[in-house]
Amino acid sequence: MADEIMTSAEAMESAALPEAGAVHCSPDAPKSAEQIPLPGAVTQKPVADKSPAEWAYERIILYIKTFEEQLDATHEAAMGFAGSDAGLLRIEGMGFFAPDIVTFYGTDGAGLKTQLIQHVSQLNVTLRALPKATDKPAQRIGFQLAADLAKTP
Repeated sequence: MADEIMTSAEAMESAALPEAGAVHCSPDAPKSAEQIPLPGAVTQKPVADKSPAEWAYERIILYIKTFEEQLDATHEAAMGFAGSDAGLLRIEGMGFFAPDIVTFYGTDGAGLKTQLIQHVSQLNVTLRALPKATDKPAQRIGFQLAADLAKTP
């Protein structure tokens, strides 16, 4: 591969953007979060200027939204607890507390209020499709989080 000459602006932009990629068995597989261009709201602030919590929060939003795009109307996004038999948490909200905490809000399978507070160094999220809890339309927290992210200056 030949060396490519970049302008100063191109070099700064290249250094600020994260690398990502994914490979799937089927060429017909839906695109995953790593294969979709980052929204402008995520790229406005250089990664180096974000806390680990903020950067993890933004990327998890993209994963949840991409996961929800593949669900039918009878399922909602939930997360399983990695390394635990604590069950599932129906994701109803998410937040971060810089520099290093990400929080998930929701309810468990029995409908009990549940909150997971996770240090970014131990962050593991398993997304699962869970039958929706009510006869109301399925909640799409990923779309709400992405819309909020787009409003953030």
